[in-house]
Amino acid sequence: MAIQATTNAAAPHRYSFLQIATALQTLTIFIQAVSAGLLFTTAYGEVLHDVGARVMYGASMLYVLAAVLAWKPGGGSPRQIWYATGFLALASAQVAVGIAHISSVHAPLGVLMFGLSVLALARQARPGHQAHSGPQGQGRSTR
Repeated sequence: MAIQATTNAAAPHRYSFLQIATALQTLTIFIQAVSAGLLFTTAYGEVLHDVGARVMYGASMLYVLAAVLAWKPGGGSPRQIWYATGFLALASAQVAVGIAHISSVHAPLGVLMFGLSVLALARQARPGHQAHSGPQGQGRSTR
């Protein structure tokens, strides 16, 4: 019986679609920061940053879809939908100020978006660790 319990405890962690979508969004924002640096130093940086902006916006839309799918059929919290929708609004503002070449808003907003995306990813990872902590964490509120 003890061998069976040890085998189950060592099972690999499976990531949810929401976690994957959030990680993809975070990665694309980080790549945008790199391509922004290339924008100032190379001839092809503008093309990379332009293509990356489209990919990042698509990743933000995927995050909204993943949040809806985690909520409705998965029984998750609708709070993730608000986070994802707010992030899509920030991404829309980022695209608008980028097209308008307002660097004084575009760059700090990109930093804010990266920080919020990392925070969302960290929040999604936290409940998975608490689920393995046993009955001690059942009486506490996580938010």
